[in-house]
Amino acid sequence: MTRKLVQALPPLAAFTVLLLLWEAGVRYGFLKPYQFPPVSRIARGFVELSTTGFPTGVSIWSHALTTILRVLQGYGAALALAIPLGLVIGALPVVDKLTAPLIVFCRSVATLSLLPLVIVWFGAGELTKVFLIGYGCFWVMLSNVIAGVRYVDPTLVRAARTFGLKGLELYRSVVLPAALPRIFAGARMALGVGFMVIVGAEMIGTIEGLGALIMEARTFYRSEITIIGMLVIGLIGFTISAGLMALERAMLPWAGNLDRVRR
Repeated sequence: MTRKLVQALPPLAAFTVLLLLWEAGVRYGFLKPYQFPPVSRIARGFVELSTTGFPTGVSIWSHALTTILRVLQGYGAALALAIPLGLVIGALPVVDKLTAPLIVFCRSVATLSLLPLVIVWFGAGELTKVFLIGYGCFWVMLSNVIAGVRYVDPTLVRAARTFGLKGLELYRSVVLPAALPRIFAGARMALGVGFMVIVGAEMIGTIEGLGALIMEARTFYRSEITIIGMLVIGLIGFTISAGLMALERAMLPWAGNLDRVRR
């Protein structure tokens, strides 16, 4: 614990110096306050968001909870569909070749470019936001699951067959565990896509959510609130990603140094 604390001191000191320089730069006129709001103003903005709210009555906690629920719904639906489908496609080379062009095309379509069309389909309510998150996450996750199955070391498969494993038993005992590191990596990538999509999706048809908060702050030239929204989104994404990494270490104790895993 002491060693980790000592290692964390230099980055913490550098960050503190950066904040002090930022504050001094604004106070002495080197930075424009409406472009780079001082740290003290950002702190006051956070207090305002925690108590009064912005817009009035909607606190930062309400914004954050709304965004988390939307992301988890779309992200969870994407994983629930992509993982079993990817396992099947990856196990069947013929199906993989047939679906590869479609997957590449759909993954290449910018998710937010679908926003006008999805609004026509589902309106501007919650379903639109969850659908867009799910769409963006799905193709990233599907591609990684397929790749995880396809690129299992053939030596492992041959060794398992020499011990008499075949069919579903071979798939369950060898292929799936070997593919899990890439599947977890895909889950973290998909999570990042989900948070990128939610910011754009929440800018339309709602006043709750961190994306809506950022949009409202832009309208009223509250740059400090925009920065707070960005920081909270980053913190939420980092926390969920850290949880996925912890789950990965718990489920894959045999993996050892995951830096050696080709992802």
